[in-house]
Amino acid sequence: MPDGRHAGWLLWRWPVALGLVSASGLVSALVSDTWGDAWSWLALGLPVLVIAWCSLRR
Repeated sequence: MPDGRHAGWLLWRWPVALGLVSASGLVSALVSDTWGDAWSWLALGLPVLVIAWCSLRR
């Protein structure tokens, strides 16, 4: 069992990672062209895919 210092990180690591990926996709969609469009589609679609996967897994 992890101690108190690491318990918060173990709980929040995936939501933080998804938030950072989503934020980079949003910034890329707003300021970039060509390759940034592809990254924004991927980065902003990833949380939707994760939500669908978790919902269907139940």
